[in-house]
Amino acid sequence: MTRYVCIHGHFYQPPRENPWTGRVECQESALPYHDWNERVTIQCYAPNAAARLLDGSGKVRRRLNNYSRMSFNFGPTLLSWMEEANPETYSAILSAEGKSAERFSGHGGAMAQAYNHMIMPLASARDKRTQVAWGKRDFRHCFGRDPEGMWLPEAAVDLETLEIMAEEGIRFTILAPHQASRVREGGAWRDVAAEGLDTTVPYRCELPSGRSMALFFYNGVLAHDIAFGNLLENGGTFAGRMIDGARGEGARLSHAAVDGETFGHHRRFGEMALAYCLETVEEGGEAELTVYGEFLEKHPPTAAVEIAENTSWSCAHGVERWRFDCGCRAGDHPEWRQGWRKPLRESLDRLREEVDRLFEEAGGECFDDPWKARDGYIDALLGGGGPGGRAKELLEMERFAMLMYTSCGWFFDDISRIETVQVLGYAARAAQLAGEVSGKDVLGPFLKSLEGVPGNTEEVPDARRALEAAFGERLGIVG
Repeated sequence: MTRYVCIHGHFYQPPRENPWTGRVECQESALPYHDWNERVTIQCYAPNAAARLLDGSGKVRRRLNNYSRMSFNFGPTLLSWMEEANPETYSAILSAEGKSAERFSGHGGAMAQAYNHMIMPLASARDKRTQVAWGKRDFRHCFGRDPEGMWLPEAAVDLETLEIMAEEGIRFTILAPHQASRVREGGAWRDVAAEGLDTTVPYRCELPSGRSMALFFYNGVLAHDIAFGNLLENGGTFAGRMIDGARGEGARLSHAAVDGETFGHHRRFGEMALAYCLETVEEGGEAELTVYGEFLEKHPPTAAVEIAENTSWSCAHGVERWRFDCGCRAGDHPEWRQGWRKPLRESLDRLREEVDRLFEEAGGECFDDPWKARDGYIDALLGGGGPGGRAKELLEMERFAMLMYTSCGWFFDDISRIETVQVLGYAARAAQLAGEVSGKDVLGPFLKSLEGVPGNTEEVPDARRALEAAFGERLGIVG
């Protein structure tokens, strides 16, 4: 078999827990469900574990666990919520991973993810290292093995992040075709545009340390047509397009990466079209289903690639969506501007610098190596015990200082959105803890800085108002 098909689903929701209680509170915008995690689980994550396949009369003839036949990653913070809130779906996902390893020559379909969906090129080197370490450790906790691949949030990439991943033993990641800068196939380097890149083969990215990372660049046209076109209207057509994408001499991989929520949440019955596509490819004999780890073992890269650094899959301007008003946005108000993005990131960056300085100073009294202790704190979060007292306060302060960079805070159109309010809450909790461990007023200056982060409405004119409306009582602000 020389034609292979792989479909990757990036399944993710931002962390939604109240920073003070650790519980996901009722979200009115998710009604009639309690919150968005519950809503998307019922519409997408659970149906994909038992997707219906119908016969000619419309009766269910078979149920397919899509996760067992595809490549996928789940955000660690989402899986930790699901483990408690919906253990049946959680178990079905883990079971599917084991079955996929049996199906794909010992290579499970699951990939790890940098922990809380931080835009890695914009993160500090320390945060990058912890995000990768926590993502790897969480994956091992869930799936019982070390990950071969790791999904980068928003596919945002730079060389430093790839270096850290390689140090942790990660072998590959997936990027969009426009994130390749130039390739070399035995001869001289040549520049490539997205439409000129051969996405049917893997590439080797040589890193400054001498290590390397295998990169798969997904088929952008297929991904677009799955997520935004009409491919999910007919599973047979979907399968045909995937198979046709693997044309060429030698082993060819037709693959597409999309938000996993496409299959059932964004597109109703999308999980059924996916199931029909997977079944058709698996049983049709024209191509072979695979996952990235298996394909990489059978067909290692022969071509080299250089990445376009500081790029992502969802911003035409690189990673500007998460620090400037670049024009990329999502929401219902095209007239609104996102001038708040830059001052919000600058405010959080200043807070991070202060929090990290306090952590290093005070942490020296509690830990032999504060940053190594932070990297290891994931074991406590996964139920393995952990320090108490001042040491725990310091580590929680650092955890919230990473959660405040969750990418969704910048993705949409206004600071009043629940995603931005959530990251503001994490930042305020980090500042509050910093004040408690240092005896300094860290929260006050942070709140003052938020007054310079403008909103689009009179009701929520700045980020301070957005934060206090949601968490004022927790901050000791009433009225």
